[in-house]
Amino acid sequence: MTDRVLDIQSLCKDRGKNRVLNDVSLAVQSGERVALLGHNGAGKSTLIKAVLGLITMDGGSVHIAGHTPGTAAARAATAFLPEAVSFHPALTGREQMALFARLAGQKPDITQLLERVGLGDALDLRIGTYSKGMRQRLGLAQVLLGRPKLALLDEPTSGLDPISRQDLYEIIDELAAEGCAVLIASHALTEMEARTDRIAIMRKGQLVANDTLQGLSARAGLRTRLRIRATENASAIALQTGGQRINGASVELEIDAADKMRTLRKITELGDSVSDIDITPPRLEDLYRYYAREDSQ
Repeated sequence: MTDRVLDIQSLCKDRGKNRVLNDVSLAVQSGERVALLGHNGAGKSTLIKAVLGLITMDGGSVHIAGHTPGTAAARAATAFLPEAVSFHPALTGREQMALFARLAGQKPDITQLLERVGLGDALDLRIGTYSKGMRQRLGLAQVLLGRPKLALLDEPTSGLDPISRQDLYEIIDELAAEGCAVLIASHALTEMEARTDRIAIMRKGQLVANDTLQGLSARAGLRTRLRIRATENASAIALQTGGQRINGASVELEIDAADKMRTLRKITELGDSVSDIDITPPRLEDLYRYYAREDSQ
């Protein structure tokens, strides 16, 4: 039995004569982290606005924990972190979170909450003095209010330094572990590759891919690259494996995913003539480039 917190079915949206969302279906289950990728203009922002109930649709449906977007129940179940967060500059971080808590009917430990997102030393500083990264952290603290069932994060690492990015993804992992469904719209492909359970890719208003990284790789048929480091006689290894000699002491070859184990067994038989093997499967960047092409379907 599935637990679909976010359930989008056959969603369509027109702007004049242009269809900006075309029959999009996407579900995010409790505890799942899904990356939403796509070029600017692919439809990601329109999709998020539809989930938030900010725009009306021309077809299809959206449900959040069984509720219609824009209703009080759907809003209570959803937390949203926009790319460009904005708060009242005259308020302190503590005051802003206290205001959000009252509006949400929550009574959290605000000090603990702000410490969790790395703002423990800025509790009583005015937000007008915050850096962009600090404001982003404050937005993340708002997301954590009320234990949301669905978290929509739009470019959540915008303005964050590498350590802050790591902290943010740890919090996202904690949200998912608590059963929150997380949808992350981002261009940070390397981060998404390691930090999500599934990848959804949009192109020109259509969902062109929706699978695990392994599933997307299998469907795309992109090849895995092997680099064999030779202790001696790289030319002989190249001849035996069908690879190409690189830099005098290495051999490189590309193989289909289905041939990986057979190829590795063959390389193992070469014994001490091989000192090391580097295996590079298709990266998310490669897969994104493939599925974003017009002829990928």
